Amino acid sequence: MATTETLTAKNLAAGQLPGSAVDRYARRKLINYIFVGLTSIATAVAITALVMILYSLVAKGFSGLNLTVFTVDTPAGGEDLGSGGLRNAIVGSLMICAMGMLLAVSIGIMAGTWLAEYGDGNKLATIVRFLNDVLLSAPSILIGLFAYELFVVPFHGGSAIAGAIALAIVTTPVVTRTTEDILRLQSSQLREAGVALGAGKGLVIRSIIWRASRTGLVTGGLLGFARMSGETAPLLFTTAGNQFFSMNVTQPIASLPYTIANFALSADDNWRRLAWVASLLIAAAVLSANIIGRHLARGSQNK
Repeated sequence: MATTETLTAKNLAAGQLPGSAVDRYARRKLINYIFVGLTSIATAVAITALVMILYSLVAKGFSGLNLTVFTVDTPAGGEDLGSGGLRNAIVGSLMICAMGMLLAVSIGIMAGTWLAEYGDGNKLATIVRFLNDVLLSAPSILIGLFAYELFVVPFHGGSAIAGAIALAIVTTPVVTRTTEDILRLQSSQLREAGVALGAGKGLVIRSIIWRASRTGLVTGGLLGFARMSGETAPLLFTTAGNQFFSMNVTQPIASLPYTIANFALSADDNWRRLAWVASLLIAAAVLSANIIGRHLARGSQNK
């Protein structure tokens, strides 16, 4: 046995391997090359698709971008190319997203805090966590139908409030999951130090844990905004759209996703131009929120 081990060690040192070992090494090397090649192809396809989408948005969106886009409301069909804008849709989207984010961040942070700080070994927390994960992957059109039945039908019409609630339902699971994960990353010594000073658990969470986690909480909010800002299906069922400028949250209101859905398939060239511009604005907002969120998350990990 010792002689065999000595010979094997000498063969390895000399770069000589038995025939069976050479075959296994060659087979593993071939499999590795195939795997790396397939992953490289998949990555190239994904990047190519992203570049093509961004190129289309920039090329067709920038060509229709001008000052009137931000100062004039959406036009009626049949007007001259270059007329009209998206003022009412932009303001409507900002209002809906602001109200939706207020609801989603408030509920999401509280729910995530409860799951992280009070949910260990709690059967109710297990159920809540499971349902939250289900909502994370739920189709937004189902959430739109749910909001339509609860907040549109009883009031006989869509409104900005109904749209904000629908978007909040879409976004809350993202904020909840992010908050729970961020709070669980905080050291237990922080909690013990606060309790040792005589502070109650609630005060420790508010004054120490939340403060130590603020970068991660902001990141969760930004990722939630990125998810919210591009959603179309919930708004189609809840806001009802509005061609005119309105800041009444109890009435139908315009929004960029709703405008894109109506204008993109139109035969009117001017409407299609505005649909591309609206798409560019949403893409810029989503990309900015994701980049800022990732940057903040990387900064919090480095700390």
